Amino acid sequence: MKKIISNVMKNVIPTKTVEKSKKEIADSALELVKKEIEKFPEIIGLEFGGSFAKGTWLSKDADVDIFVRFKKSTSEEKFERISKKIGFDSLKKFSPYVRYSEHPYVEAKMKDTKINVVPFYDVKVGEWKSAADRSPFHTKFMLKSLTPKMRNEVRVLKTFLKANRIYGAEIAKQGFSGYVSEVLVLHFGSFENIIKSISKIEENSIIGKTSKKFDTSLIIVDPIDTNRNLAAAISNENIGKFVLVCRAFKENPKLEFFKNKKLKISKKYWENLLSIKFSFKIRSPDIIWGQIKRATSSLSTQLELAGFTVIRSKAYTDQQKEAYLFFFLESAKISDIHVKNGPDFFREGSSKSFISKNLSNTELVWVGKNKKIISLGNRQYTNADKFMTKFLKNNLQTGIPKGLQNDFKRGFKVGVGEKGLSKSIKEVASELISTDGIFLHFN
Repeated sequence: MKKIISNVMKNVIPTKTVEKSKKEIADSALELVKKEIEKFPEIIGLEFGGSFAKGTWLSKDADVDIFVRFKKSTSEEKFERISKKIGFDSLKKFSPYVRYSEHPYVEAKMKDTKINVVPFYDVKVGEWKSAADRSPFHTKFMLKSLTPKMRNEVRVLKTFLKANRIYGAEIAKQGFSGYVSEVLVLHFGSFENIIKSISKIEENSIIGKTSKKFDTSLIIVDPIDTNRNLAAAISNENIGKFVLVCRAFKENPKLEFFKNKKLKISKKYWENLLSIKFSFKIRSPDIIWGQIKRATSSLSTQLELAGFTVIRSKAYTDQQKEAYLFFFLESAKISDIHVKNGPDFFREGSSKSFISKNLSNTELVWVGKNKKIISLGNRQYTNADKFMTKFLKNNLQTGIPKGLQNDFKRGFKVGVGEKGLSKSIKEVASELISTDGIFLHFN
């Protein structure tokens, strides 16, 4: 294992040339922002943040985060308006655009490097006013706590997480963030120790120290805010993948664990895949992702109620105008008859009610061996696409979050199988009918 890790480490540490180039870009961006903040008395400082500031960045895709410090007394309206103006005016030569977290921030590309101009409030620990307020404390803490060797261990861990598709804090991914990677290395000391510890970790284990109770499958305590559980933002699916890939790597360390592994698609299941496509008016990525994930969950319930078994589901959006909801069904076409289990025949009132309700509109009614009164009826819909099309036309308020209802009213398309899906969307959808690359490591 040590030999593999050493090999990877050589490749993930930026060269002096790359470091110099990145620093020049960062300093140039900082100077541009510095000129703009002088116009606003609400701003009292500027600093680098994120992985660039902490020296844990990966040379191939390192962003540069510039944090703009606002006076605590600044109103939220000014906080957002001024930070956007500074971002756009300072980076105007580089086609800036707005991104969203809890608050909007401005992003642009300078020589293939993303520059993020992020506002935060000048507050004390625990007096957070915005999500970004903890970031400067994270930076100071990690600069003080991580040794040079640990910084490179973080780079190895990030590469490992990226290769196994579980890196990224955004709601679309719900994976392990850069900061979580740093916390894990600081807690366990090295990448090798993380692998060994996570391989045998138990449910509800706490990484760090806290007096607060958390109800997640894993708890990762934020060292600068012990009431905060960093693992709350990580999906159970990604925690599970992390545990499994750590076990696999521990058993059989190979360089392949640090390279993207293709999914193993079962093409025979394409006809079991139901898709819903619609367009939406642009909004914050966090908002649209939250809405389509809730819609997917709600419509999964409706499919189950209609007799269709949902094996897996997922949502996807290009974050610009199109969104897709995918459902992998046991079958997209089901029997036209269905069995209803009624009450126990000893329950006089409810059994009488069940019989009278079902006698006129079902094929058969009988007493089962389980003492229950049973009816056999005909389903209204046996095709998943027909059911979903009708449901969305008549029951938007039942199945779709309020924020998406107007988007659906403008039109949607329901389909079964891969027909009509573009190549890139087929790749997204195929994840539902694939064996994850992580499991292939066990061969």
